[in-house]
Amino acid sequence: MPNLDNAKKALRQSVKRASRNKKHTSEINNLSRNFRKALEAGNVAEAKKLITALYKQLDKAVSKKAVKKNTAARTKSRMATKLNKVGKK
Repeated sequence: MPNLDNAKKALRQSVKRASRNKKHTSEINNLSRNFRKALEAGNVAEAKKLITALYKQLDKAVSKKAVKKNTAARTKSRMATKLNKVGKK
């Protein structure tokens, strides 16, 4: 445990930020999981709806600084590639 007042405050802040960031990342993970399940089931229409929701959530997380910009871009690119690969079949 921290002894100094500023260290105690920094701990409080980091706990709050971590919980705030966890909300965004867990939502992204849920959407990603549902997107992959929809693709595996061959439900392209549902996957398209989920990918737009995923894009929106990633952009929101980037604006709140919960996720880095390049991480979001990489995730978007990978999901779009998966969707395109299944969509062509």
